[in-house]
Amino acid sequence: MKTYLLEFLVRGAERIPSPCCGKDMLVRGTKNRKAKDHTGQSKTYNIRRLKCTHCGTIHHELPDLLIPYKRYEAECIEDVLTNPSTHIVPADDSTLSRWHGWFLEFVDYWIGCLTSIMIRTNQENTPLDYTSKDSGAALQRIGRLAGDANGWLTRIVRPIVNINFWLHTRSAFIVQ
Repeated sequence: MKTYLLEFLVRGAERIPSPCCGKDMLVRGTKNRKAKDHTGQSKTYNIRRLKCTHCGTIHHELPDLLIPYKRYEAECIEDVLTNPSTHIVPADDSTLSRWHGWFLEFVDYWIGCLTSIMIRTNQENTPLDYTSKDSGAALQRIGRLAGDANGWLTRIVRPIVNINFWLHTRSAFIVQ
């Protein structure tokens, strides 16, 4: 019986400025990143490690289908958040519960980030009242900014990560 290794090489075509300071970044190697798809199959993505020429920070060039620090593809997480009772993602109940908790914990922060980005880039007049907690469920509030069509999670993650507003909890595991 043959087993096939699913490994993908990820490379961006454009020059990417550092999210920290906006300066150029140079390629400093690659890193394998695993993620499960909607069938539960693990895939390995070979992504570039980039180092800022100014501040020296290391960044990883993630494709849109990956969410920072999550081990399932964005499509899977989005499907569970959008369709909690009818999704087909093969993940255990504790994982699904953590995704819902993660989303509810950060949704107001993400709305604030997206609103700030829209104001900074003069995209449109942003009415700030529709982002309040009283204006609907979390998915409805985020949907007003990112839309509710497939790919909404990617549409909120990418700008927040690229402007260096993405929060994580990995620091709890760093030994000093």
